[in-house]
Amino acid sequence: MTLLIDPPNWAGPRGLYWSHLVSDHSLDELHGFAALLGSPRRAFDRDHYDVPETVYLRAIELGAEAVSSQTLVKRLIAAGLRRRRLRP
Repeated sequence: MTLLIDPPNWAGPRGLYWSHLVSDHSLDELHGFAALLGSPRRAFDRDHYDVPETVYLRAIELGAEAVSSQTLVKRLIAAGLRRRRLRP
């Protein structure tokens, strides 16, 4: 069981920076952890949750591993959980 979070580098709504939260084990694990953080289900996007900088440290305190964005994507792909956006 490993949950991964990258640094809040992505500018987003409400003037906040955002991180990606993923699991390299299962989506069920990811949804459960996101619920602990108080992340709404609408923050889920195919294979990750977008989480604001305000919960980054809390995610780490709860056990998420802080990794680079590149490492996060590599581990998500290696776990077979990467879901790419379909282009029309």
